[in-house]
Amino acid sequence: MKKVTCLNLPNCYLLADERAELIVTTDVGPRILHYGLKGGENMLGECAGDETETALGVFRPYGGHRLWTAPEDKPRSYAPDNDPVEFEFKGECAIRLIPPAEQWAGVQKEIEVELDGQGNATLRHRVTNLNAWSVEMAAWGLTVMRGGGFAIIPQEPFIPFPQQLLPSRALVLWSYTNMSDARLSFGRELILVRTDERAALPQKIGVTNKQGWAAYLLGETLFVKRFDYEDGASYPDDGCNNEVYTAGSFIELESLSPLKQLEPGETIEHTERWQLFENIKASAEDESLRATIAPLIEQTD
Repeated sequence: MKKVTCLNLPNCYLLADERAELIVTTDVGPRILHYGLKGGENMLGECAGDETETALGVFRPYGGHRLWTAPEDKPRSYAPDNDPVEFEFKGECAIRLIPPAEQWAGVQKEIEVELDGQGNATLRHRVTNLNAWSVEMAAWGLTVMRGGGFAIIPQEPFIPFPQQLLPSRALVLWSYTNMSDARLSFGRELILVRTDERAALPQKIGVTNKQGWAAYLLGETLFVKRFDYEDGASYPDDGCNNEVYTAGSFIELESLSPLKQLEPGETIEHTERWQLFENIKASAEDESLRATIAPLIEQTD
């Protein structure tokens, strides 16, 4: 672990092992700015210069990975995170990031990040209720990916009629979701969401993802995000624990915890596990892509 500059932010820390490199910043956040194979390109996207005016101040997305709370609301979700964060080293390849408390929303966020020595990262997101009353919320991990690739969401296992009569998952659409958009494709095995720098209008879909993973393929590098699904739990946005948003070359791969009624002082924790695979030679065709990545997913379950 060593101090580096990343995205013109001077107080960043590089966590590295033989396979991967990950960079966090302590200048703003909590944010993860870089994750990629050792010596390779950053799989995370950058958003230099973007900003959104809110009643709480200017929100700057920066890029990379951040922690929000769901359901989405403005200005609460867009509370600026432009101030330095406290940090604590938890080992040779682990760091805990603690930003200032969000006084308006009454929450304290933190992210603990660890590399396991084999290129895999574990992210533990925590949100604590600082209010004097209970609040219902979910932890929400949003990862901006580098444009030019496509997100992959697994379908639930195909079971022919009439062997299965009940629905197996929720597919959630927003008011601006256009099902005829060429960026979206629905196969029997996978749902794909492509980036297209010429298509500026936003697109978003959400699902109940019981398979516990989603991925992003950029060139021949596959990023896999794993997260738990809790059977019987209530999830935000009509049952979503996995969402994808894109506009132009911008794309986010998101996971959400169950909704929880947090009593004063109570904390919700949501864990993501990241992996990288190289030399992935697959087209965006449903069966070909599934056949290529399925062994990678299954061998690391």
